[in-house]
Amino acid sequence: MLNAGAIIGSGNLMDFLDESFPNVGTYEDFHTIDWLREKSRDTDRHRKITSKSKESIWEFIKSLLDAWSGWAVMLLIGLLAGTLAGVIDLAVDWMTDLKEGICLSAFWYSHEQCCWTSNETTFEDRDKCPLWQKWSELLVKQSEIKTILSGFIVRGYLGKWTLLIKTVTLVLVVSSGLSLGKEGPLVHVACCCGNFFSSLFSKYSKNEGKRREVLSAAAAAGVSVAFGAPIGGVLFSLEEVSYYFPLKTLWRSFFAALVAAFTLRPINPFGNSRLVLFYVEYHTPWYMAELFPFILLGVFGGLWGTLFIRCNIAWCRRRKTTKLGKYPVLEVIAVTAITAIVAYPNRYTRRSTSELISELFNDCGALESSQLCDYINDPNMTRPVDDIPHRPAGVGVCMAMWQLALALIFKIVITIFTFGMKIPSGLFIPSMAVGAMAGRMVGIGMEQLAYHHHDWIIFRNWCRPGADCVTPGLYAMVGAAACLGGVTRMTVSLVVIMFELTGGLEYIVPLMAAAVTSKWVADAFGKEGIYEAHIHLNGYPFLDVKDEVTHRTLATHVMRPRRGEPPLSVLTQDSMTVEDVETLIKETDYNGFPVVVPSDSERLIGFAQRRELILALNPDIDSYCVLNYCIKII
Repeated sequence: MLNAGAIIGSGNLMDFLDESFPNVGTYEDFHTIDWLREKSRDTDRHRKITSKSKESIWEFIKSLLDAWSGWAVMLLIGLLAGTLAGVIDLAVDWMTDLKEGICLSAFWYSHEQCCWTSNETTFEDRDKCPLWQKWSELLVKQSEIKTILSGFIVRGYLGKWTLLIKTVTLVLVVSSGLSLGKEGPLVHVACCCGNFFSSLFSKYSKNEGKRREVLSAAAAAGVSVAFGAPIGGVLFSLEEVSYYFPLKTLWRSFFAALVAAFTLRPINPFGNSRLVLFYVEYHTPWYMAELFPFILLGVFGGLWGTLFIRCNIAWCRRRKTTKLGKYPVLEVIAVTAITAIVAYPNRYTRRSTSELISELFNDCGALESSQLCDYINDPNMTRPVDDIPHRPAGVGVCMAMWQLALALIFKIVITIFTFGMKIPSGLFIPSMAVGAMAGRMVGIGMEQLAYHHHDWIIFRNWCRPGADCVTPGLYAMVGAAACLGGVTRMTVSLVVIMFELTGGLEYIVPLMAAAVTSKWVADAFGKEGIYEAHIHLNGYPFLDVKDEVTHRTLATHVMRPRRGEPPLSVLTQDSMTVEDVETLIKETDYNGFPVVVPSDSERLIGFAQRRELILALNPDIDSYCVLNYCIKII
């Protein structure tokens, strides 16, 4: 029997837990780690290293190496994550343009790189160059990470093969033109890098709690290289994905994000010599009267987030409960074919989503050839290039408004069915595209309203006739932030990511207003973001620290079984045999059992985990150690 009172002396928890037992791993798959035990193991390990460091110079050097191993892991994560992100960005651009043509001078160049290297290309005709040939001319495309960081075990999800397959397939998926982005999967790639480098250091490989500190920093590095936003990456890891985030993890996350950003800079994947993906430079400040349309965009973002989450979860639940889930390859082929057929006729859905967002964010300058900048010009206008006044919309702008409206409807519908398929799929860029299209249309509407009705009271004080007082690109940026916030429920990290992403620090107040409004509106219909909703759909045991407990059930109603229910599965301190414990383990699937004394009153005195009972019942060991105490097994 198990004699809980037979303490045979002080033992070393590290020595016991580091031993290997046949058929018993550190944690079983799809189980949650014991945070207290992992913290105790790390404290014991640190005490052991500190005591040995006084014995010799070599042990002192080993203690220094152990202390700096965390920073070494962060450095390696940043270097590898930045390199992989740059390679993925360059490969996506090349494969996206490869669907339309090829560069004759160097086949590995994208369309833009090919034309800029040509000596026969001018700025006005920068999209046309003799070196780039179209094929027609030559011949006649965050929920498991959050759960793992909370302490849940998912074997293989962050393995080396996952890293390799994810990197290769991410390039193919994004360049195919599907309505998804690479930003979310890049966080997964960075966490795979963190898991790989953690396995090289025993300090992290043998302690699941310390490993999750590394994964939190890796998530920050992933957002840093995905958006060129190192500070936003740290805040994203803190606000959105991390479950345990001590102060030292904050500093190491910042260091990993910094190294990843520095590594990405010389690669220059965006071709603009900047880290930001959508660099903007507006020449007009925003005015207080514009807060009302900004808040309306926030309301739209909250409604879009609610609509998307409910429809996507309903579709994913149908996929899991019907025969549709048995044919994932067929589903991917069908959605890809529908996307290609429906998206091709519209120029705003035919191009890559990143290019679309970039065009929607841009301000209309004198040299812009976009259809969104087709205004009726005044031939007598003699103003500087950066001070172009409001003008009436031309035929191109009117046509663009219709095309954007159709593209918005298509993007909303197709994203619902695309996200959640068995492919690497990110939601940041599609959500931003939805908001950017809605925001650009609202911005053009405000611009034309100010032009034709500049004598209205809302325009009279800040919008003079012939002045440039409304920037449609700013509305697109605010709309993108609102829709992304409505889907993910991010606030602080979202605003920081957006102004790092665009370089628009001056417009942080409109971004804050839209982000807060979208969260309020979305929370009115449900507190769950898209990642929490998928966690619950998959049945992962995630306890969100932000959840508010609203249950009114008394503890006495659940502590004892009701009539007709089987008795509670418990361990008694001094009246159970080994056979009783083995039977209890075989007949139940609970991860732990309360320890009570005596059996009639069932007063709780402790809790025993299932795994540790299995270790204790192993015939190869004669004692069972918990928190520096060993219990004799009789």
